[in-house]
Amino acid sequence: MTPNVRLTGRGFGVKILASSAVMLMAAVFARDVSSDLLQFAARDPGVRTGPAGAGGMLSGLTALEQELFSAGREAFEEVQSVQGTVPDTEAGLGPRFNLDNCAGCHKQPDVGGTSPAMNPQVDVAKKEGATNQVPFFIKQNGPVREARFKFYPDGTPDGGVHALFTITGRNDAPGCSIPQPDFRTAATRSNLIFRIPTPTFGAGLIEAIDDDTILANMQANSATKQSLGIGGRPNTSGRPNTSGNDGTITRFGWKAQNKSLELFSAEAYNVEQGVTNDVFPQERDETAACRFNATPESPTHFDKTNPIDVPSDVVKFSVFMRFLAPPMPVPDNPSIVQGRKLFAYVGCAMCHTPTLHTGKVAVEALRDKDVNLFSDLLLHNMGPGLADDINQGNAHGDEFRTPPLWGLGKRIFF
Repeated sequence: MTPNVRLTGRGFGVKILASSAVMLMAAVFARDVSSDLLQFAARDPGVRTGPAGAGGMLSGLTALEQELFSAGREAFEEVQSVQGTVPDTEAGLGPRFNLDNCAGCHKQPDVGGTSPAMNPQVDVAKKEGATNQVPFFIKQNGPVREARFKFYPDGTPDGGVHALFTITGRNDAPGCSIPQPDFRTAATRSNLIFRIPTPTFGAGLIEAIDDDTILANMQANSATKQSLGIGGRPNTSGRPNTSGNDGTITRFGWKAQNKSLELFSAEAYNVEQGVTNDVFPQERDETAACRFNATPESPTHFDKTNPIDVPSDVVKFSVFMRFLAPPMPVPDNPSIVQGRKLFAYVGCAMCHTPTLHTGKVAVEALRDKDVNLFSDLLLHNMGPGLADDINQGNAHGDEFRTPPLWGLGKRIFF
């Protein structure tokens, strides 16, 4: 690795970006770019300074939509405890979890973003008297991480999240005693992979892109793509191992495995914080001594009279992300203009499509808008060297979604 590159350690984001850099250079040399272009050595300047440029709401929202956005952000930032008995918390944490709030993972450069500079997972391990050991791959100055095992002990495919922590020993979980996963053994057997939080800015715009738009973009410039060896495909729901069966294109997550922001929110609430909800109503660990609440722990509140208070946290999370404005780029300068030209010239834009367009959706603020995401939202085979052996939806172990690049300058970890 070259110096001054922002790293996550063993995160696959680094490998994919490194691979993209190799492909970029290969394309440059293959096209015999003049030496005056090659004399500029790429060097990561670090996180871009200045305003966050993200975290606000979309322009054009109605007064009620703005109110829902604010309620969603408040829910996104709330902290969970086991029974809600800890001051300023809501019930539902655990029995297994990675963190106790959404915003802790999605905080850089503002709420809804990616890992902050200081990893909150270190402190949550011992919070409220918990007896967790901080896993060896979690560092104070490293990224928030979730861990997945590739295979079960019998060798059959796993791929699921194995939560880092348990509520064992916590003051609000008397009598609960369950072990943490054996991450050391998994690592020695090459059975451990990591993923880090992805930003949610502009997610509602991505959700509002028609399938036909994605497919038309896939077919565009087919001769050029073929010459560069590019062959992306969509991750469509409908296979028996997915939750959907309507055959439409899924687009959220590392492998474009989730269809909607509501499904994405519900899954994360259950997997990352252990909070059961209307979409995922069962505990992931049903050890009797560790079950303190009726489930689902975050339901729809039919007893409320204020419309803002009726939706569950999952609905509020999804509304918050749906109405988050996209990252704002900095004003053009000669370096940016030259970089944009080179980005297109060497073929990066064949996968990282600069702009797609939303369809005829119900929310006017999302309807018929340009989405400057720099992604085709397709799956691409990254080869055996980058494979994580995790299948999600129709995505195989060596396939990943083209990550949107908007807002990249404000990220710390990849």
